[in-house]
Amino acid sequence: MPDWIPATPQLLRRVSAGAVLDFMRSSGAVTVTDVMEATGLTRATGIAVCEDLKDRGWIRELENQRIVGGYRKGRPARRFELNERAGVVLGMDIGYSKVTVVVSDLRGNTVGKASRPFDAAGLDAGGRIVHIDDVALAALSSAGTGQQSVLAVCAGVAAPVDRHGDVLAAQKFWGLFDIDLRRAFQERRGWTVLLENDANLAALGDRWMGAAAGVDDVVVILASERLGSGVIDGGRLVHGSRGSAGELAYLELVEGVGDTFGIAYLARTWAAEALAGTAPSALRSIAPAQVEAKDVFAAAAEGDAVALGILDRLADRMARVIGTVGTMWNPELVVIGGGVARSAGVMLGPISDRLSRFTATPPRVAVSPLGDSVVTVGAVRGALDYVEKHSLDLDLSAATG
Repeated sequence: MPDWIPATPQLLRRVSAGAVLDFMRSSGAVTVTDVMEATGLTRATGIAVCEDLKDRGWIRELENQRIVGGYRKGRPARRFELNERAGVVLGMDIGYSKVTVVVSDLRGNTVGKASRPFDAAGLDAGGRIVHIDDVALAALSSAGTGQQSVLAVCAGVAAPVDRHGDVLAAQKFWGLFDIDLRRAFQERRGWTVLLENDANLAALGDRWMGAAAGVDDVVVILASERLGSGVIDGGRLVHGSRGSAGELAYLELVEGVGDTFGIAYLARTWAAEALAGTAPSALRSIAPAQVEAKDVFAAAAEGDAVALGILDRLADRMARVIGTVGTMWNPELVVIGGGVARSAGVMLGPISDRLSRFTATPPRVAVSPLGDSVVTVGAVRGALDYVEKHSLDLDLSAATG
């Protein structure tokens, strides 16, 4: 079996259609000339693809603007635009304690969303599927659309997933997500589900709409409760042979780190430990059990000594983490993502100042502007990529009828 696929007319047609849809997703009204310049297609092929996509319902032709000042002025160029409501895609973020589902149109605009607490460990596999399904239907209801309009689903889970979409259940908690979600939703709803690691989707999402936009060599670290990373090398997502290329369990062996707890978890924990002592701190105005990372960062910005001590410990720890990533993957950029990212910007300077101590190739460091939506943004992108790649195989009659 060759490791390449012959360029059959059917394959070329499918690739061309995907390229045109990808271009139109981020464009307004376009002409065939615009399509040619953006995709490299010949005029004949560009016209044929646009006609095909129009006939299938993916794009629409705009009314010809021939009349100018009461008379016909030349032959106007035909203009097309994406039919963004030809169907929708779902982006899912399935964690240990929460499930979030976003409904997106074909331009990537969010049109509906639902999020609910999730006790993954307290439910059996069937119960987990029912819960995820309920959140998905609630999201569709908020978008004012039905299950028949769903063209693809991409779901991120907190476990390694190989390039074939199979969960690596080598550790007990990873097995919580090994529930054959793809088959379950195919049988329940007729949906195509793409399964991916949540940090990998965070990398796709941030590279699409975040701090890593346009960067081909980037590592995105989900850093709130536990640390995990997604790696993009040369513009391509890296999985490894069994899906664990971005896993950070090795941090248990790294001096000054020793585990995979994230910034939010440690900020809470260290704040509670500090407040058990007698040192004065503005954090004492908050019950120790209710102190969050944002409170620690806010207090540090005001010069609070206890908060500044915690910030220094976190910066040192993250510099060591990013230093190992910089050595192993040599990215241009490392992005700190997740719900804690909006607060963690105050650590960028201290982290960068320390990096040269831990790696000979220190990357730039940034925080993601996408916050806790970074995984669902990446999931939406993954679903849209699938739709564009398989546009000639998908039936829009159910979605638009």
